[in-house]
Amino acid sequence: MKVKKEKKEKEDKEDGNKVEESYDDGNVNERTFEELVEHVSCIANPLATRKLTKRLYKIIRKAAKQKMLRRGVKEVQKYINKGENGIVLLAGDTQPVDVICHLPIMCEDNNIPYCYIPAKQDLGAAIGSMRPTCVLLIKPHSNYQEAFDVCKKKVEELPTPY
Repeated sequence: MKVKKEKKEKEDKEDGNKVEESYDDGNVNERTFEELVEHVSCIANPLATRKLTKRLYKIIRKAAKQKMLRRGVKEVQKYINKGENGIVLLAGDTQPVDVICHLPIMCEDNNIPYCYIPAKQDLGAAIGSMRPTCVLLIKPHSNYQEAFDVCKKKVEELPTPY
C-alpha cells in the first residue's frame, strides 16, 4: 500500500513569502537565504548577496545549456592553472573546508573574480544535476555576455576578506 505524501506550505505572516515546503515525512525542499547563510563556513568571504545569488543561478542555467561550465575542484583548479577566465563560485557550506580553501588564492593570483554561494546543493541543482558541487567556473559566452558582465562586475565589487 502506497502512502500519498501531502504537501504543506508555511507562509510568513508579515509579508506572505513562502518560507519552506515540506512533506509529511519531513523532507525539506526549500530553505530561505537566511537559513542557508547560517550553515556557511567562517572562511566564506566574500559571500554573494541574495540578489546576486539569484542572478548567478540564472547565468549558471544558461551556461549549462551552452556547456560553458567547469565543475568540481580538480577540473576548476586545472583550468585556472591553464589560464581560463570567468567567474568562480564556491559553496560556502563545504565540509571539510580544506577541500576548497586553496582556490581563492589561485583565483587572486590569476585575477579571476570569485565569491561564495550559501549552499552546494543549490549550486548543483542550478546546473541541472542531482549531485551537489563545491566549485563552478562560469566561462563567458555570447548568448549571456551582458548578464555575465554585470555579474562579474558585482562579484568584483564585493568586499575582499583582507
